[in-house]
Amino acid sequence: MDCIFCKIAAGEIPSNKVYEDDQIVAFYDLDPQAPVHVLLIPKEHIASANELNDRNSEVVGHIYLTAARIAKELHLDNGYRIVNNCGVDGGQTVGHLHFHLLGGRSMKWPPG
Repeated sequence: MDCIFCKIAAGEIPSNKVYEDDQIVAFYDLDPQAPVHVLLIPKEHIASANELNDRNSEVVGHIYLTAARIAKELHLDNGYRIVNNCGVDGGQTVGHLHFHLLGGRSMKWPPG
């Protein structure tokens, strides 16, 4: 498989990790869209939210709990945004389920 996020999760490609356990990896985005921009990914390859099922969906709850912990550690006390893009029209550019944790500035709506 030629998935960049799988390679990051496996340690084959270096990243600036914020968190790692046996299920997920969190690391700083190389093209940040906010002062704090962390990506959270499952280590298991799941192409998008469309591939979630009864067997693999628990990882999403774990990602959200971890995102909240990271936000607290990074002092995002005024708030933050968690984003998942699904599919081409949804803005997904890497075919591996991932969540963006964005903070450190006021977020506008709609995002664009």
